[in-house]
Amino acid sequence: MWLLVLFVTTVALHRMSPDFEQHFLRRRSTNIHELSHNPVRVLVASAFWIDSGRWIPYAFLYTVFHAPAERWLGTARWLAVCALAHVFATLTSEGALLIAIRDGIAPHRAVNTLDIGVSYALAGVIAVLTYRIAPPWRYAYLLAVLVVYGLPLAEGRTFTDLGHFVSVLIGLACYPLVRGRGKAWNPKETLAGTRG
Repeated sequence: MWLLVLFVTTVALHRMSPDFEQHFLRRRSTNIHELSHNPVRVLVASAFWIDSGRWIPYAFLYTVFHAPAERWLGTARWLAVCALAHVFATLTSEGALLIAIRDGIAPHRAVNTLDIGVSYALAGVIAVLTYRIAPPWRYAYLLAVLVVYGLPLAEGRTFTDLGHFVSVLIGLACYPLVRGRGKAWNPKETLAGTRG
């Protein structure tokens, strides 16, 4: 359902003039300015809009990660992981940006930075899927997730890089939500079944 909503909102963005689109998205952005005035509204609204140029990658990632995670966890637990990652990673990354502005490391205009989308929720879900995979494959998957989200943080150190890495940590911290959700998936058994 979320993918359908993102598709509809992306189509709506394509119908807007570029100037109006920027104004429209900025009002739904989880930037410091909007969070300080309308925190709940922008935390909810930002999860339903993505940069129109990112529709195809998000559709792919949603299909590969979100849909299997929702089937495995159930909608309520999946939504809890998404919400926890989206909200806490946003607050952490924007808090770090606020400190950088206060300390003169980032320009004051960064309070209005455009920050929308589902990428923090996606990172949290990608991380929680670690527990869906049986060892020893689990550790290879976890290493890949940490490298994919850790390298940009080590190299770029932007507030979004921080937010994505925090989302991964939040997803990993959601282990209590996934305990007892059935047998872990073993890629070796799947491969053996396709050969036989």
